[in-house]
Amino acid sequence: MRAAVLGSPVGHSLSPVLHTAAYSALGLAGEWSYGRFECAEEGLAGFVKGCDDGWAGLSLTMPLKREALRLADEAEPVAREVGGANTLVFGGGRRRAFNTDVHGIAAALREAGVQRVSSATVLGGGATAASAVAALRGLGAVQDGGIAVLAREPARAAGVVAAAERMGMRVTTAPLARIGGFLDADVVISTLPGGAADAYADAVADCGAAVFDAVYTPWPTALAAASHAAGRTVVSGFVMLLHQAARQVELMTGLRPAPVEAMRAAGLAELDRRAA
Repeated sequence: MRAAVLGSPVGHSLSPVLHTAAYSALGLAGEWSYGRFECAEEGLAGFVKGCDDGWAGLSLTMPLKREALRLADEAEPVAREVGGANTLVFGGGRRRAFNTDVHGIAAALREAGVQRVSSATVLGGGATAASAVAALRGLGAVQDGGIAVLAREPARAAGVVAAAERMGMRVTTAPLARIGGFLDADVVISTLPGGAADAYADAVADCGAAVFDAVYTPWPTALAAASHAAGRTVVSGFVMLLHQAARQVELMTGLRPAPVEAMRAAGLAELDRRAA
């Protein structure tokens, strides 16, 4: 069986390393393969159409998550709510869409000891921020206004606001420049690209919240380093990536549980190799 990750750019993706490690640990190395394909949004429909019965599924990175949802015959509720799917699973002539990013964020926080959240601040207003809101809902942050979403321009968080409304929630939005007024929270989740959260590192570290940074390379980020030095709970985006990939393996192979520790070891080894 075949599977692959698609996106643009996709050359940096750790997914082939994680999935291949899982296949090896599950005894599927001779039967399953996992590839990587550069694919723009307009090319996804054609690629999916060309996937025959030998394909188990696809992992989708940006900018393909909305298009993947559109191409699905059916989708799990959370993917519809978030507004994007990072996983397509093939079977029985149908395409099923899932969003395993939500699971990955929640699992990463739980692994770090964050079992329950009442309030949170999310930095960034894109697709990962919408997944973060869904993950926080699962951890208990369901009260109106319990989640604040901060973006450089709040209007850019409109997709996150719409996703929250589909979940039956209301989030507060504000400019990133006003971050100081939104740090009385249980957890701060940064979905900002590498370096974009550096200016807020000290303020976040001083607030006492647990910190999740979706960036995983280079690591630690300035945000993670400052929070760690202040004694805060810090969660790397690698752990999110690990758990979302583990869920994809389960969905595509039908085998549970996924070999998370074998995948973790392979992923960390690859990050060390790249850093060297």
